[in-house]
Amino acid sequence: MAVASFRREWGADALGIFFIVALGAFCALWGAAHASDRAFAVQMWTALAGFLAGGAGLVYCLGRAPGGAPATKYENGVVKAGVFASMFWGVAGFLVGVVIALQLAFPNIFYFPDFGWTNFGRLRPLHTSAVIFAFGGNVLIATSFYVVQRTCRARLAGGLWPWFVFWGYNFFIVLAGTGYLLGVTEGREYAEPPWYADLWLTLVWVVYLLVFLGAIWKRQEKHIYVANWFYLAFIVTVAVLHIINNIAIPVSLAGWFSYSLFSGVQDALTQWWYGHNAVGFFLTAGFLGIMYYFIPKRADRPVYSYRLSIIHFWALIFLYIWAGPHHLHYTALPQWAQTLGATFSVMLWMPSWGGMINGLMTLSGAWDKLRTDPVLRMLVVSVAFYGMSTFEGPVMAIRAVNSLSHYTDWTIGHVHSGALGWVGFVSFGALYCLVPWLWKKKQLYSNALVEWHFWLSTIGIVLYITSMWVAGVMQGLMWRAYNAFGFLEYSFVESVEAMHPYYIIRALGGALFFIGALIMAYNLWRTAAGGAPAHEREGDVPAIAVAAE
Repeated sequence: MAVASFRREWGADALGIFFIVALGAFCALWGAAHASDRAFAVQMWTALAGFLAGGAGLVYCLGRAPGGAPATKYENGVVKAGVFASMFWGVAGFLVGVVIALQLAFPNIFYFPDFGWTNFGRLRPLHTSAVIFAFGGNVLIATSFYVVQRTCRARLAGGLWPWFVFWGYNFFIVLAGTGYLLGVTEGREYAEPPWYADLWLTLVWVVYLLVFLGAIWKRQEKHIYVANWFYLAFIVTVAVLHIINNIAIPVSLAGWFSYSLFSGVQDALTQWWYGHNAVGFFLTAGFLGIMYYFIPKRADRPVYSYRLSIIHFWALIFLYIWAGPHHLHYTALPQWAQTLGATFSVMLWMPSWGGMINGLMTLSGAWDKLRTDPVLRMLVVSVAFYGMSTFEGPVMAIRAVNSLSHYTDWTIGHVHSGALGWVGFVSFGALYCLVPWLWKKKQLYSNALVEWHFWLSTIGIVLYITSMWVAGVMQGLMWRAYNAFGFLEYSFVESVEAMHPYYIIRALGGALFFIGALIMAYNLWRTAAGGAPAHEREGDVPAIAVAAE
């Protein structure tokens, strides 16, 4: 009976996914046949190959379906795939980051005029998308699927649909990334994929929301744990941000270029409402879900204050959404809107630090574990970076400070203190936890390698952000310096020349961070592929045993 139900479920899922894949393949083939430019044609052939591969994968999956009921209570396969994808995109994104840092430091060596796709203008959006959306996005999808199952004591809803989310999201990453190398971009910060990639991501994201809600709906645990609140806020808000900011009118269905529905200052405000809240809900809310699950789990301690975590949640989601205008100080945006953005940015300091304190104080009674557990140390240091970034951000949103910091490398340092220190470290910590749990190993292959990773990456982060702080303040002061005759004291080229030593330090810091990621990838691979005896964790028992209970 269970086997028949399982087959029926997969059959219905397969039919829906097959329809989507077939329609996508038809549209891609039509686009390739009618393409108005070479870049769009390449994109459509890439899309067609992706849809055909998806169809082949669906057939292969159905061929293996008659095995019967799931072997475990939870769907771990898609989470494992997310771990692999996270590390792959992480290493790729960090490598591109090192390359473009070297291009800025040594343009005479790392500039290749015969290969346009290697230029900074094309590699930079590839780097940001690979690190934020490919690495970060896969970490969020994998951890959210893992956490919602454990905290709800229910298997993921949707049968094959979680796999559609995983492969569909990574297909979007490939389509967007290859487009950047071809020069296909909307030119909007953090929102550069073309209109057809945006449409595909919208479909995938809606399915992601339904799968996550389905797991919560069928939960066996009455209480909804706070990590799921943060994950759900991240999924819902990113959907709203993505749809509204990317409403565009294509010039032609046979070309990649499109015009935003908004224009002028309204377009700028919409973009930075999206841009800052992509940070707030993609790079903050989702990763706070990771913090609230993995730090208590790793420390073997309850959350310090569950009441504070709920206050943290509601204050954060109500305040963050208003902070975007602080990116538009001293522009044509009305003064009241600029002031509103700055005010809410400063107010964000309180809930952000409330969450930081909650995360750190969860270690009460377990601080000694930091000496012996480098994974827990990495998770805790990530929370410290979260606190530092969420203090620096509100300060930089103040108009007087922003007049010095805006358009300088200070902003780059601020972004990377959050991206590398907070997002990077909390992601690394979660992946270090997940691999032994998912592959049923008692521990990681090597704690010593985790130590090497921790210290190399920490030194790399410190070199990166301190060099950019000094460079940014120097830039701001040089740009506003006047001589006795009222003329600018320094030309722009002179300010660029003064940045050279700091750009070298930044490249060195990024290289150390990249080396740490390579060490991590090797450690995780040896853990998963190692011959250590299986170690069954409580809660991951076979479904047959669960039914017997």
